[in-house]
Amino acid sequence: MAALRIDGLHKRFGAVNVLKGIDLTIENGEFIVLLGPSGCGKSTLLNIIAGLETSGEGTIEIGGRNVDGVSPKDRDIAMVFQSYALYPAMTVRKNITFGMECRGVPKQAQQEAVARVAALLQIGELLDRKPAQLSGGQRQRVAMGRALVRDPLLFLFDEPLSNLDAKLRVDMRTEIKQLHQRIAATIVYVTHDQIEAMTMASRIAVMNHGEIQQFATPDMVYNRPANLFVARFLGTPPMNTVPARLSGEGDVAVVGAGRPDELRLPLPAQADSARAYAGRDVVLGIRPECICEAGRSFGAAPPTQIEAQVEINEPTGAETVVLIARAGVRLRARVAPDIRLGVGERAPFAVDTRRICLFDPVTEQLIA
Repeated sequence: MAALRIDGLHKRFGAVNVLKGIDLTIENGEFIVLLGPSGCGKSTLLNIIAGLETSGEGTIEIGGRNVDGVSPKDRDIAMVFQSYALYPAMTVRKNITFGMECRGVPKQAQQEAVARVAALLQIGELLDRKPAQLSGGQRQRVAMGRALVRDPLLFLFDEPLSNLDAKLRVDMRTEIKQLHQRIAATIVYVTHDQIEAMTMASRIAVMNHGEIQQFATPDMVYNRPANLFVARFLGTPPMNTVPARLSGEGDVAVVGAGRPDELRLPLPAQADSARAYAGRDVVLGIRPECICEAGRSFGAAPPTQIEAQVEINEPTGAETVVLIARAGVRLRARVAPDIRLGVGERAPFAVDTRRICLFDPVTEQLIA
């Protein structure tokens, strides 16, 4: 039985169609991330799952039970908000137990639940403080503790780390992932942060304009994006996407065909769908990390060697992102931090063509 099942969900705000037929099935114990740009509908979808918004049409089942029309308190969910939503006049202990008191949970059970989550989240020494005396990360732990004492079927997280600074986000990201590993809870987590999605999710639902563009594992979403939107949205920097033409045999992608500096990239064995595009225009996608300094090895297969002109160097510490130009297009490459390339010079690069993606230039869908 799925932890959460959504079928044909639509939502309008006036004339604006915010959700356009969402279908989603989440299994028990999964950590699902709803990822997308601002305004894509991910928070609206989460609020409808929680019962804080009503849907226009479609059904939602939690734990096999249809919850259409069921109030939030009766859906067996717990929600962690972006703003923490703690009661400022109450101690941490009181914030955690308040909901249990409202539900008539016995005092002894409340004390046991507080002790359990305090140990789990390492907030035992904070129980008698008030929210104003806590850091952002500590407040988020308390908000999580308040959700955990409910032991619900489904946890909902609405951009819980967006108010934290960069270091705290990294720390809390690790804590939330470890928490999920310990309690094996089912989590639906909303974020616009790609790193959060890639590092924490079992599967990612990439959303845009009220539709799910792809629902797959982080590895699949990153390496085999379903369409150009996903390819260009995931990754920092994102996937290089440039116009190309397949050779008559469909085994070589040619960028800048007919130019003196045309770029010919041999393709791995392609599916029938790619061979059907032989001799036709496509959009070629390749991740920046697949273009590196010459001499880099990508495994058993020898890389393709190319030359290109260096336009910009962007040192990041762990690596250098290089903008290169060849055949009338610009591509981003990733090279080792100790590689020094002069702007304007022509330099050799190694290309891992095994991870090239091809897209239909009209439908923008993945071909192969």
